[in-house]
Amino acid sequence: MTSQNVFVCESDPVKGKTELSDDAHLRLQAAIPALRRYARVLTRDPSQADDLVQDCLERALTRLHQVRGQPDLRPWLFTIAHRLNVNHWRRLRRFVSWAETMRPEALQEAAQIPHLEWQDVVHAFEHLSDDHRQIMMLIGVEGLQYGVVAEILDLPIGTVMSRLSRARAALHTLVEHEERPKLRRVK
Repeated sequence: MTSQNVFVCESDPVKGKTELSDDAHLRLQAAIPALRRYARVLTRDPSQADDLVQDCLERALTRLHQVRGQPDLRPWLFTIAHRLNVNHWRRLRRFVSWAETMRPEALQEAAQIPHLEWQDVVHAFEHLSDDHRQIMMLIGVEGLQYGVVAEILDLPIGTVMSRLSRARAALHTLVEHEERPKLRRVK
């Protein structure tokens, strides 16, 4: 093994360090973009999402031995990220009210007409509830199966299916019935 392709992890108190294989390194690297997307959905803030990804990867590195032989690490990493986020909000709730933690969103105007429909969907997605956004992200974007998402969120599979159905309906309603700005010609 070359030294540049090996993670060193201080998870073994007897030996002091544990080396991870190139395969484990590659599987973790491959999962990071999906983990970043999921963290952005959970936190709605880029810097908090980066912190969540960092915390998640630190925890994953110390527990990677638990998932040897599992080819796709995304469900396991999503579970860790979900639980870290829940714990973060529980701790934060003790000290700060929910309203104080929300930052006002920056307003952006559409620069090009062809992107208006896509921006409507993105805008509507941001207005979904946290539960609905998580379900839509994990199933619709990441392509995970209902059973895997149920394990990640620690929910019954029927609840996942009904939330997905309600999320799709809410997204459709927001996109189709939201009042769109009227465009004027300027001469």
